[in-house]
Amino acid sequence: MNRIARPLPSASRRVDEITGSRRLRRMRKADWSRRLVQETRLTVDDLIWPVFVVEGENRHEEVAAMPGVTRLSVDLLAREAERAAKLGIPAIATFPKVELALKDQTGSEILNPDNLINRATRAIKEAVPEIGVITDGALDPFTSHGHDGILREGIIVNDETVAQVAQAAVLQAAAGADIIAPSDMMDGRIGAIRDALDAAGFQDVAIMSYATKFASAFYGPYREAIGTQGLLKGDKKTYYLDHANTDEAMREIEQDLAEGADMVMVKPGLPYLDIIRRAKDEFAMPTFAYQVSGEYAMIEAAAKNGWLDGEKAMLESLAAFKRAGCDGVLTYFAPRVAALLRG
Repeated sequence: MNRIARPLPSASRRVDEITGSRRLRRMRKADWSRRLVQETRLTVDDLIWPVFVVEGENRHEEVAAMPGVTRLSVDLLAREAERAAKLGIPAIATFPKVELALKDQTGSEILNPDNLINRATRAIKEAVPEIGVITDGALDPFTSHGHDGILREGIIVNDETVAQVAQAAVLQAAAGADIIAPSDMMDGRIGAIRDALDAAGFQDVAIMSYATKFASAFYGPYREAIGTQGLLKGDKKTYYLDHANTDEAMREIEQDLAEGADMVMVKPGLPYLDIIRRAKDEFAMPTFAYQVSGEYAMIEAAAKNGWLDGEKAMLESLAAFKRAGCDGVLTYFAPRVAALLRG
């Protein structure tokens, strides 16, 4: 008996037998359907704008290593805060470029109630009371050696630095800061700041902990922006986290939350998306990332050379933070992104 040869199934039929009626591309075929099923959304509410402030009036200085970023005098910064508020940006994080004559071994200028950072906070709050102001209690803008703490015989002393940072936090809160974000990575600083704020009547001032701040190569342009790039003696590996460690990062977060941190930050951002995801999964606390100066500069430099589409890279990089679990991002792109998102 002759058997009738059956035709082999076509490639498309074989695929259909494997996938059944599933066609994942169906929802990608049009802009409206892609928008309908988009899982991660970036909004203006996700943005915190880091800004640099300098002495003087009507002063505007370009930061060479960060195209498009400027240092502003207090009067101009207050105007920019108004612009940020109109764009819907929730908060500004301020960083001072302190005059060299005011720097010393202990960073004592941070304890001046009328120092640059505190004057900037007062000016912003007077101009735009509704915008959040985040200040950093670290000493590196104020020290003559560029370290985040007090230097004694070649060692960054922990407890003396913590005491000074806690005093500075109270002064920053008194000037109007809504969130204190100490980036110095000294042990015990969160608890000391919380106690100092509460004792001074600032129970409602929050603490954003730079709980996982890594010893990174991506901070270079920032150090130019605050004027410490030529001052730093040695490196910061004795107090910043080793970039190879994740378990240690989780222990830092756990400790800071136990001491009273209201939210945590991962810094830098894109090279540490795994840390962000793990932090959010393990602690379920408000989690932020800092898209640092080196990350910003790389995108800007590549865009300037025509190697990539800067606008698309900017938005894609920020979406990555949201996808990893961030509740918000500190980014120098903030006003540009806000303007795009608002159309």
